[in-house]
Amino acid sequence: MKLKLLMSSALIVLVSGCSKSEQAPVVVEKAAVYNETLNPRQKEYPNHLGFNDLHIQAIRHIKPDTHDVNDPKLQTIVHHHCKAYDDGTFICLMFHSGMKDQDKPIGFEYIITTAQYNSLPEEEKHYWHYHLVEVPRAHATFPDLTAEEAAKILPAVNETYGKVIYFKNMDDEFPLGEPYVLIVQDMPEQD
Repeated sequence: MKLKLLMSSALIVLVSGCSKSEQAPVVVEKAAVYNETLNPRQKEYPNHLGFNDLHIQAIRHIKPDTHDVNDPKLQTIVHHHCKAYDDGTFICLMFHSGMKDQDKPIGFEYIITTAQYNSLPEEEKHYWHYHLVEVPRAHATFPDLTAEEAAKILPAVNETYGKVIYFKNMDDEFPLGEPYVLIVQDMPEQD
């Protein structure tokens, strides 16, 4: 349909004899690009917020008040609503309550491929966690996907690295203080 419209517009311009300087610029829309493995439902909502391509739930993503394995914040589920980019990266907005109308993000996780991680300076790498290790430790799930869809995604997710950055504590009304990086792999181990 877009091609017909574009061709019709070009034909009208040619037939009407408009000079080149009077022609309206032709806008060609690029087809939406998405990762079919990591975003199996992208076609269902291609323009919905952008950060709803992939929903991941995980524990061990809230900074505990103590270094005790029984700290309840270690069991708090953090909802990651992710957007995939053409370069293989993801940005996941993180919510401690979901992504309903009035929920506000508390941070984000930046996710990169193994090759991108390997290109980082050595002093930067300790901020990043390897998902092959952390996905099972965080009891990560894909609640909006079928078991078959999740099984296809997991190998790709496992070969990525994440950096968690918080700009708000979940109990604060507003973002207070400085943002911080949560070193997920340094959190207390859990069963």
